[in-house]
Amino acid sequence: MSTIFTLSILQSALELGCIYALIAIALYISFTLLNIADLSTDGCFTLGCAVGAMVTMAGHPVLALFMAMGAGVCSGFITAFLQTKMGVQSILAGIIVNTGLYTVNLAVMGFSSNINLFHCDTLFSLAKQVSENKIYRDWYELGIAALIVLAVCLILGWFLNTSSGLSIRATGDNAHMVKASSINPGRMITAGLCISGSLTALSGAILGQYQKSCDINFGTGQVTIALASLIIGNTLVRRGGMLKRVSGVVLGSCLYRFIVAIALRLNLPAEAVKLVSAVIVAAAISFPCLKEKAGFTKKKMEMRKKAAVRT
Repeated sequence: MSTIFTLSILQSALELGCIYALIAIALYISFTLLNIADLSTDGCFTLGCAVGAMVTMAGHPVLALFMAMGAGVCSGFITAFLQTKMGVQSILAGIIVNTGLYTVNLAVMGFSSNINLFHCDTLFSLAKQVSENKIYRDWYELGIAALIVLAVCLILGWFLNTSSGLSIRATGDNAHMVKASSINPGRMITAGLCISGSLTALSGAILGQYQKSCDINFGTGQVTIALASLIIGNTLVRRGGMLKRVSGVVLGSCLYRFIVAIALRLNLPAEAVKLVSAVIVAAAISFPCLKEKAGFTKKKMEMRKKAAVRT
């Protein structure tokens, strides 16, 4: 048992959990707040990774993050444009954009299926060079990822409580009411999906620098991973302000990564990761319903016992 739970597993789970938490937060905006099933996540994640990798190869690892976010904004804008201006349903709009992004991503990568950054400076390698504390040198990757996620959580928690953020949240609750209040729901959907796309692409850019590589298939299955993290986070933190809920999503992402790491340590083949992800998603989705049914069954049994005592 001691070989399963190790410090390295915890560290790796926290690092990847923070990186992938950005996608879960993006899905929180589109899926939970706007009530839109955005299926362009896979392609947008690879887009951010590709753009970030190319700019990093040019010698600008910090600029790469902002360029990736800009590319993600473009992806979110096109997805929103298809929905709000072209009358395409949200699911179909996401599928269309995701399909088109495959070719775009290949073009960004110079029509190569993978790129390596082993001989390039990355955000993590720069942090390692400037660090002198031995303890920090062992945790610098987690420190960088955690700082970025913390900044995103604080900014997003503040923004969603502003008038624009409240308008985005209200659009997801009732678009007709928002329109009656002289607020353009189309603009709110566009703003929300642009923010969502930028965070998804940012996650891809950070992962590319973290793994020092970029592959055209990096984005495959990211919707499932983000959905699992989101549902786990919403199950753990159901109530509270925006900052608390967003932090719950980050916690869900780290917990999901820890569960996957433990599953792999149980000698499961790497090919089984997708199956494990699907099982985790199904369990997370079913948990609230099963908990409610268990409570109802418990009350029913108590009522039967009381009735039996009276008779």
